[in-house]
Amino acid sequence: MELALAALTPSERYKLLTGFVIPRPIAWISTTSAGGVSNCAPFSFFNVVADDPPLLIVGFGPGSAGEPKHSLKNIRRTGEFVVNLVEEANANAMHRSSDEIPEDESEFALAGLTAAPSVRVSHPRIAEASVSFECKVYRRIEVHPLRELILGEILLVHARDGLIDVRSKRVNEALYRPIGRLYANRYCTTRQRFNLPGDLPGEAT
Repeated sequence: MELALAALTPSERYKLLTGFVIPRPIAWISTTSAGGVSNCAPFSFFNVVADDPPLLIVGFGPGSAGEPKHSLKNIRRTGEFVVNLVEEANANAMHRSSDEIPEDESEFALAGLTAAPSVRVSHPRIAEASVSFECKVYRRIEVHPLRELILGEILLVHARDGLIDVRSKRVNEALYRPIGRLYANRYCTTRQRFNLPGDLPGEAT
């Protein structure tokens, strides 16, 4: 089968891209509204893209009502944001925070989360997240008025004690259990890992 993406509907394109490009890491972005309400929401069009400078990218589309999402509005206004990473232990809270609620209500309260102060940016981080990246906007790329790519420079990393080896700065693979986004309400873990070259999972050794 060959498909020209320009000939498909946006929904069809979305289903293909999110079905094939898996798993995707999740940017659980926390910000504060102009009225001072703590906001958080997950985005899976996300990844790190450079280490010098340390950059990540997040893709934002419109909300269900065709308006910019609250997180994007807050980032545009302040030039800052926090990316919290999602582990198995807080997967359900992340999923609850994806509900679209009025801007004057907080997803922190909805999902039972705690807003913790950041060090380098004005927005809070999610205290329950094992890893948080404080970021400032490095570049905004407007695809059209309601779709935008944000390049963020990571200024500071918060990590749960024990996740980072003090000397080597390597992440402890046994203690870090992130989840990945598949499609719709489907997610995956990273528990099955292997080295290459070598036997693939399921092959006889």
